[in-house]
Amino acid sequence: MNLKSHLKSGTATDSDSGRSPSDDEKAIGHGHITNVHGDELPPDPDEHLSPEEKAEIDRKLLWKLDLRLIPWLCLLYLISFLDRTNIGNAKIQGLQKDLKMTDSEYNFSLTIFFISYSIFEPLTNILLKRLRPSVFIPVIMLLWGICMTLMGLVTNFAGLVAARWFLGLTEAGLFPGVNYYLSCWYKRSEFGVRAAIFFSAAAVAGSFGGLLAAAIAQMDGVGGRDGWAWIFILEGIITVFVGIISFWVVQDFPDEAKFLSVDERRRVVRRLKEDKQSSAEHEEFKMSYFWASVKDWKTYTGMVIYMGAVGSLYAFSLFVPTIIRDLGYTSTTAQLLSVPPYAVAAVLTIVVGIVADRTRQRGLCNIAVSFLGIIGFAMLLGKLFALHFDHSHLTSLPTPISSIHRCMTLTNKFPLGTAKPGVQYAGVYLAALGIYPCIANTISWTANNVEGVYKRGVTLGFVIGWGNLNGVVSSNIYRDEDAPRFLPGHGSVLAYLTLFLLGGSVVQRFLLVRENKKRASGLRDGWAEGKTEDEIERLGDKRPDFIYTI
Repeated sequence: MNLKSHLKSGTATDSDSGRSPSDDEKAIGHGHITNVHGDELPPDPDEHLSPEEKAEIDRKLLWKLDLRLIPWLCLLYLISFLDRTNIGNAKIQGLQKDLKMTDSEYNFSLTIFFISYSIFEPLTNILLKRLRPSVFIPVIMLLWGICMTLMGLVTNFAGLVAARWFLGLTEAGLFPGVNYYLSCWYKRSEFGVRAAIFFSAAAVAGSFGGLLAAAIAQMDGVGGRDGWAWIFILEGIITVFVGIISFWVVQDFPDEAKFLSVDERRRVVRRLKEDKQSSAEHEEFKMSYFWASVKDWKTYTGMVIYMGAVGSLYAFSLFVPTIIRDLGYTSTTAQLLSVPPYAVAAVLTIVVGIVADRTRQRGLCNIAVSFLGIIGFAMLLGKLFALHFDHSHLTSLPTPISSIHRCMTLTNKFPLGTAKPGVQYAGVYLAALGIYPCIANTISWTANNVEGVYKRGVTLGFVIGWGNLNGVVSSNIYRDEDAPRFLPGHGSVLAYLTLFLLGGSVVQRFLLVRENKKRASGLRDGWAEGKTEDEIERLGDKRPDFIYTI
C-alpha cells in the first residue's frame, strides 16, 4: 500500500507542522465544550457562504483575536522583563554602593534570579492548565509585583538576594505560559509573528525602562529613600495594579472565551482543527513523550541555539546602562541613551517574525540576524585585533568561551588607544539588533519541528530552561574592574553569538535540509510500513511525510 494512503492529507506537509490530532478534541456546543473524536469538526456556522465571504469573516475574526489578546499580553511581558532587568538601571543610580556590595555580591544577586527561574519554569504550564490562564497569570503577576516592591525596601545584600530569588520563582510561569496559550488560539503559520510581537515587548522594556528609570531616579531623597529604591517600589506597584486588572482582561482558552459569540468560538476551534492542532486538555501525559524528546537530536540543537541567544540577551540587557555610562556619559544620559537601541530591536523582532512566517526559512533568519550582533560586539571590543599580547597564554585555555574570556582579560591590561564613543554606541545598536529577534524566532523554529503536544511541551521546557540557566553565566561576565572596555564581557557574548547562535543555527539547518531530502526521496518510507493509520499518526515528527521547517 502506498504510504500516502495511510496519511491524512495536509497533516505534515506544511513546513510549520508541529501538532498531531488528539483522541479528544474540542468543539463548541451551547457555550461549553463537548468531546469530538478523530477528525470530526464542530458545526460550521458559515457552510452556506462563498469562499470569499468565509475568508472575510476569518480575517475579521483574526483581527478581533489580535486586538483582544496580543496588546495586553505584550504589556504583561514588558512589565515582566522590566522588573527582572531594572536592577541594571538601579546599579548606576548607586544600588551597589548604598548596600555596600562587592562586585561578586552584586553579580550573585543577578545570578540567583536565573536559578529559581530555570528550576520552576518547566513546571508552570501544568499549573496554567489546572488553574486557567485568567487565574494563573494574574496571580503570578501579583506575587512578583509584591517581590519587586519589597526589593525597594531592602537594606543589605541578603535582603536583595532573597527578593531576587522569589522574583525569579514568581516570574517563571509567564513566558512559557503565554507561548503555550497563544499556540491554542492561532494556526501554526500565524503563530511566529505573534510570538515575535509578544517578545518584542522585552526590547520595548529596555527602551521604556531607561526612560522610566531616568525619571524615577529624580525622586532621590523623597521619603528618605534613594532613587534606585524608588525604581523598584514604583515599578512594583505598577505590576500589582496591572495584575489586579488582569483578572478581568486575560481570557481563558477559545472554547470558554467570553468575548466571543458561540459562532465565533466554533470558528476558532474549526480553524485550529483544520490546521491539525491538538487539544491537550483531555489527553493523559505519558513518560513516552518525555523520552521521545530526550532521544530527539533536535532537542539538543535547539538548546545550543537558544543558549547562544539567551546568554547574549541577559548579558546585554542587564549591563547595557553600565556599558553606555562607561563610554563617558553621566548616569542619567546613559539611561536615556539605552532607549533607542531597544526600540529599533523591537521593530526588527517583528519584521523577522513576519519574514520567517512567510518564507519558512527560520534558520536563515537566525543566521542573518546573528551577524548583526557579532559585528556589534566586535565594534564594542574596539581595536581588539590590533592589540598586542602574549599568544603563549592561549595554548592552555580549556574551552572556547573561557579562551576568549581570558584573552580579553589579558588584553584589558594593555593600552588600547582611543576608541570613539560614537562608534561603540553604534555597536550597542547592532548588538541589540542581533540578539532580540533570534529569541522568538528560535522558539518558533523549535515548536514548528516537534509534532505532538506533550513532546513539544517537554522539548520547549528543555530548550527554554537550559537557555535561561545561562543567565547564571551572563550575570557574571561584566565586572567593574574591567571598565570601561569590558573586554571579558564583550568577548564572552561574542563567543555565545558565534559558536552557539550562529554555529548552532547553521548545523541544525544543514541537518534538517538533509533529512527533508531523505524523506522526499522515500528513504524514510520504511518507518511507516506495516502500520495502521493511527500508528503512523503517533509517529509524530518521525512520520515520513513530516517536512521540517528549515
